[in-house]
Amino acid sequence: MSRKPQEDTKTRTERLQAILRLIREHPISRQEELQEYLNKEGYEVTQATISRDIRELCLVKAATDEGYRYVSSHSDRYDPKVQERFETIFRESVLQVDYAGHIVMIKCYSGMANAACQVFDSMQWKNVVGSLSGDDTFLVLVRSERDAKNISAELERYIVRK
Repeated sequence: MSRKPQEDTKTRTERLQAILRLIREHPISRQEELQEYLNKEGYEVTQATISRDIRELCLVKAATDEGYRYVSSHSDRYDPKVQERFETIFRESVLQVDYAGHIVMIKCYSGMANAACQVFDSMQWKNVVGSLSGDDTFLVLVRSERDAKNISAELERYIVRK
């Protein structure tokens, strides 16, 4: 009998992690949508379970370019102050963005790569595996070449041409 609660806990923990991943990957705005995604991944959940999970994870609906969607209230990605900080530091630090394969290279002014990398990481980009910073360059490892191309294009918008 003692094994059943452990299995439930593991399944619950995995489900909560899946919810956080799903809301990062998809613009989910309704509990029914979240339930459909979870069902596709093999989690049989009721609306009441999803409602409890949303409360426990402190999910909120936030306005984005794509409309309203669930986000973690612990996430900085949709905080306007974090977005403003990202844009300011990135514009003042970055000289060039390029990519090759699964890697995005961001060239910065000397001594500025650590700050630019930190604000980049705070934005929790989709499909980013990790980043590595040096003095005047930081590298971002992404899941696919398409992701590298998309992130590079997005970052290009923040570079100030002189």
